[in-house]
Amino acid sequence: MRLYEWLTILTKKSTQYHSCFISYSGYDQAFAQQLYNDLQANGVRCWFAPEALRTGEVFRQRIDESIRLYDKLLLILSAHSMASPWVEKEVETAFEKEHRTGCLVLSPIRLDENVMQTSCSWAADIRRQRHILDFTRWEEHDTYRYQLARLLHDLKTDRTFTPSHRTTLLT
Repeated sequence: MRLYEWLTILTKKSTQYHSCFISYSGYDQAFAQQLYNDLQANGVRCWFAPEALRTGEVFRQRIDESIRLYDKLLLILSAHSMASPWVEKEVETAFEKEHRTGCLVLSPIRLDENVMQTSCSWAADIRRQRHILDFTRWEEHDTYRYQLARLLHDLKTDRTFTPSHRTTLLT
């Protein structure tokens, strides 16, 4: 295979999907790691803290920069992530990017039912305004694979939204 053909294949594979920043609580590390591995194996470029942060790096600044650079923020919602001030700040940064660009950035997925019942304001706003992909049975192989396929399909689709879909967190 010629170098040109190889570069064409690599380019097509890497641009087939939107790039993603993965936002999660450390308590959900096992799921986040599996999702990261599967997204990478399917050609999705991801920012994932354990792989991206270097020793001694000032991570708050790096996280904000990465959210701005990557196309989507994959938000892993769980009881743990909704209690995390770090995750809340990442969500706020994603909403600011949506407001600034007019593009859909936040892609929520859930690991448990807590977001469907929470009174946590930012998570309740997401529940009321966004479709949340259901990974509650992620440890069941077939269910996980089905939801992963749906997520990969959604990452191929470019969507914009009108101001009426913007979240109230920015007002």
